[in-house]
Amino acid sequence: MSVVRSETRGGVCTVTLCDDEHRNALGRQLVAEMVAAFDAAEADDDVRVIILTNEGRAFCAGANLSERSSSTDVPGALIDPMQLFGRFANSPKPYVGRIAGHCVAGGMGLAAAMDISVTIDDVKFGFTEVRIGVAPAMISVVCLPKLRTADARSTFLRGNRFDGTEAARIGLVNAAVPRDQLDAGIDAIIADLLAASPDALATAKQVLNDVPTMSTADAFAWTSQLSAQLFETSEAREGMTAFLERRPASWVLPLPDRANFKTST
Repeated sequence: MSVVRSETRGGVCTVTLCDDEHRNALGRQLVAEMVAAFDAAEADDDVRVIILTNEGRAFCAGANLSERSSSTDVPGALIDPMQLFGRFANSPKPYVGRIAGHCVAGGMGLAAAMDISVTIDDVKFGFTEVRIGVAPAMISVVCLPKLRTADARSTFLRGNRFDGTEAARIGLVNAAVPRDQLDAGIDAIIADLLAASPDALATAKQVLNDVPTMSTADAFAWTSQLSAQLFETSEAREGMTAFLERRPASWVLPLPDRANFKTST
């Protein structure tokens, strides 16, 4: 039985983790199906935005401890971090996290790795690894850039749980909302992304990735050249013409209906 469901409507692919029995823990099957769903969505030219969400009580409970404790593989072999956590920033398509359940340990890595994420305010988060004798190692790569040093030290070392409101305050996710406002919050984000040019979104993600790695001089040199190139593209010409003619650009898509989400319990 599949533990990941994928649906595409109106340019939006929704990937839903639905292994409630194991609280969407990162086991072999769930990771393999999730990666396959992401690969398919990224290869589909009709998909403009990818949403990651969950059914049931948990968004993701971290590693599947039953598999980990019985595994004879080398450490880390159950998950390729670049196939999973590392793929989101490197994808030309925006990923949105709709976090509708508890999110701990490895699940924190998924939440932090999203381009934009919204959570329910009372679900629980936590870097709980230290309480089972390990540490938040792989996920630190995507979590640490979002956290103040003080918050990272406190949450990594204490292993305590905190709610979605606190997760938003420390920068792990973008926003925390009451359960009945989650879909409205996601809709607002998706509507904005579907109004943006696909190539421009891909370039914006490239800028977000590359500029922080450059010196100031190199960053200005590269971005000035990039900006000049962008203004010469067909998408830029269409965007400027549409703005001046007070009409939607040709790439703008309407918001899909709500049927692609199921209510989490």
